[in-house]
Amino acid sequence: MDVKGLESRVKGLEEKVRILQDIEEINRLQRAYGFYLEHFMLDEIVDLFADRNDLMLNGAEGTKDDIRKFFKNLSDLSLNPEFLHQAMQLSGVVDVNPDGKTAEGRWYSLGSVALPSEKGVRPISLNGIYTVEYLKDNDKWKLKHLKFHPIILASPTEGWVKKDRLPPVTAGEPPRRGPSKPLDAEARYPSGYIVPFHFNHPVTGKKTSEAKHNAILTEKKEAAKQQKP
Repeated sequence: MDVKGLESRVKGLEEKVRILQDIEEINRLQRAYGFYLEHFMLDEIVDLFADRNDLMLNGAEGTKDDIRKFFKNLSDLSLNPEFLHQAMQLSGVVDVNPDGKTAEGRWYSLGSVALPSEKGVRPISLNGIYTVEYLKDNDKWKLKHLKFHPIILASPTEGWVKKDRLPPVTAGEPPRRGPSKPLDAEARYPSGYIVPFHFNHPVTGKKTSEAKHNAILTEKKEAAKQQKP
């Protein structure tokens, strides 16, 4: 192998190592977010975000101060020992963009929430998907945009399947009830909605088919509405 060929190969290997290091740093960042979120550790959560004025976390947009305000009310609850907000960061897929300074990720979240109040403690089972944009700020990977798409938010004592969809209770089975009224969210079960993927199929390289799937669901829902008297 000539010198130029060897230099090219070394450069390619260095680039691969850099990308792997970036992904590992982003994985650590996202997992840390989950651990801090469990107890609403306000300072630690805010410090995971970049120093910019175009940040986004669900309904909060703007600067790190806006992110802090978003968490402030619930962070006071974290001093109550009955408070819990565990949202595990699972099955992460992270892609670093060619510029080496931005990246995107998709994660499952599975966890449990306990919200104490004067009337008692409200338990919640949660499941959903995080879509995240990251950027390298002062040589450190940080959060830029983070959105949680809830799929299941239900009382663990009631479940997430509506009562009229449960099979008849047979002898020996405890009675079951449906969940409380679901929140307004397009991904909520049983919507069938697929949260869009930011990455192509890892084997074929083709764009995934969620747009077609969601369009068909929308057409069916509209048709069902028109058939109702």
